[in-house]
Amino acid sequence: MLGVSVAGFPRARIEPPTLIGISAVLMWSATIGLYRNISETFGAVGGSALIFTFSGIVATLYGGRAAFRGHSRLYLLFGGAMFVTYEIALALAVGLAQDRTQTVEVGMINYLWPCFTIALAVMVGQARADLLLVPGVMLSLAGVLLASSGSGFSLHSMLDNVAGNPLPYFLALVAAITWPLYTIFTRRLSGGKSAVPPFLLMTAALLWIYYFTSDQPPLHFDLRGLTMTLLFGVLTTLAYSAWTHGVSHGNLTLMATASYFTPLLSVMLSSILLDMMPGMNFWGGALLVTGGSLVCWFASRQ
Repeated sequence: MLGVSVAGFPRARIEPPTLIGISAVLMWSATIGLYRNISETFGAVGGSALIFTFSGIVATLYGGRAAFRGHSRLYLLFGGAMFVTYEIALALAVGLAQDRTQTVEVGMINYLWPCFTIALAVMVGQARADLLLVPGVMLSLAGVLLASSGSGFSLHSMLDNVAGNPLPYFLALVAAITWPLYTIFTRRLSGGKSAVPPFLLMTAALLWIYYFTSDQPPLHFDLRGLTMTLLFGVLTTLAYSAWTHGVSHGNLTLMATASYFTPLLSVMLSSILLDMMPGMNFWGGALLVTGGSLVCWFASRQ
């Protein structure tokens, strides 16, 4: 257990489950760039179905039979519905974006979920916060917007793109809303047990049903694409298992606050994976998000 103290503020203790949950933030940072590369190779629906097929298999091998037993019906029903909705919405949002710039814009909308998570946790009584939380959240949001403009797009261009291709933005907003709901349901209903493997397999099954019942491009063998898909499947399994363990046993407020760094890390990795170099505004956004995260840290209590 780690302890951190700052003059004028109480000592903050970071326990192992919280650190495990925070590690998911690092793994999720590659999500948008990998999603886009895979969807460009196999298509939005086919690529997503492959991702969650690999993820479900890896998670099942990792969790074993215990991952399918002992779960409450409410957790499987409500938690599963939110998990599957989030995954499908985000995968299709990224895959249906008309270009790589719009992909990062869609990713920024998805990354509103950290703010929504803290707000929802406060609303349902799983966290407490003083009024300092409001400027902290606003500062982080401003940092996300500033960082996004560093790759050559702005709020004005984003609004223009929404009008021309609204579905990816709508799906990204759905994702931003459903993941906080999954986080809260998991903490209340899971009983400390993770159902990530069956959730991943259900996501894959629904995507395959959609693939075979709609007009989708055929899948072609591509070694690089399959390797990237397998890597993404392993990262997905590790990330969601770590996050589920963290929200069940760790400090939810601290995890949500740390997740403010996900948009910045995502833009950085997306810039590498999608050949997009961030500008100076990215670093200004990094400072704002870091400052906002610290403000939320001091404003929030579990």
